[in-house]
Amino acid sequence: MTEMDSTRPSPMHRDDSALPEVFIYGAGKVGRGLARASRDAGLAVTLRPARDGLPTERIEADLVILAVRDGAIAPAAEAMRDLGLVGHRDVAVVHCAGALGPEALAAVRGRRVSVAQMHPMISFASPAFVPFLERGHLHIDGDPAAVRAARALGVRLGMTPRTFSDLDRVAYHAAAGLVANGAAALAAAGVDLLERAGVERKTAAEMLGPLLRTVADNVEVLGVPEALTGPVRRGDAPGVARHLETLRRLAPHLVPFYVAAAATQLPLARALGEAPPDAFDAIQQVLDGTR
Repeated sequence: MTEMDSTRPSPMHRDDSALPEVFIYGAGKVGRGLARASRDAGLAVTLRPARDGLPTERIEADLVILAVRDGAIAPAAEAMRDLGLVGHRDVAVVHCAGALGPEALAAVRGRRVSVAQMHPMISFASPAFVPFLERGHLHIDGDPAAVRAARALGVRLGMTPRTFSDLDRVAYHAAAGLVANGAAALAAAGVDLLERAGVERKTAAEMLGPLLRTVADNVEVLGVPEALTGPVRRGDAPGVARHLETLRRLAPHLVPFYVAAAATQLPLARALGEAPPDAFDAIQQVLDGTR
C-alpha cells in the first residue's frame, strides 16, 4: 500500500464571499461534530437530521456530507438522485464511513456531481461534545473534484488529508476501531480498578484522560514501539506478578484483560531491548501461569 499526495494543500482564504457552503445530512455524533467545527472555521453550514428525511428542495451547497450509518449511505444517494436534489450545479458529495469507498455513492454520481469517501480518523463519542480535530487525519478517496473539496475542508479544520492506494478499507476501519474503542474499554477497566483502589469514579476518569492524552502524544511523536512504558518495557517480571496478584484480589474479571495487554506489549519490549532476553522470558512465564 502506498500513500498518495499526503501533503497538506494551502488553506482557503478567509474571504467570506468565497467560502464554500456545506450541507450535512445526519445530525448524530459525526454530523454534529463536523458541523460545529466547520462553523467555527467560518464556513456556512446547513445541518439536517436524518430523521427529518432528505429536503424536498434542491440542495444549494458546494459540499454535501452524508454523516449517516453505513447502511443508509447508498439509499440516501439513490434518493438524492431520484429527488433531483443535486446535479443542477457543481457539487461534491462525500460520506464519512471508514469501511466503504466512494462506490457507495455511485447512484448520485453525475456530470456535475463528484463523489468521495471522507473518513475522519477521530473518535466522535457524543453529539454534545466536539473532539479536537486539529492534527487529526482524514482519509479521502474518490473523484478528483470531490477529493479536492474534501481535502480543502480537512485543511480548513486543521486536519491532515491522506489518500492511500489499494487500501483495505475494512482492515483500516478495524484498526481505527481497535484503537478508539479498545482505548475506551481499557479506560473503563482502569476506572473500575481505581474505584476498587479507593478513588472516586469521576475523579478516576479525570485522572485517566490526561494519561491517555500523553500516550497519544507519545504514539504520534515517538511512534511504536518507542511509546511503550511500564514494567513490561523494563523487563520487570516481579512488578507484573504483583499487578496480577492485586488484580486477582480486587478485580479478578480484569485479569484476562491485563494478561492480553501484557502479552501484546512483550514483542514491543523485546524490540526495544532495554532488559536482557531472560527478563522478558520471565514475564512470559508469569503470564503463562495465569492460564
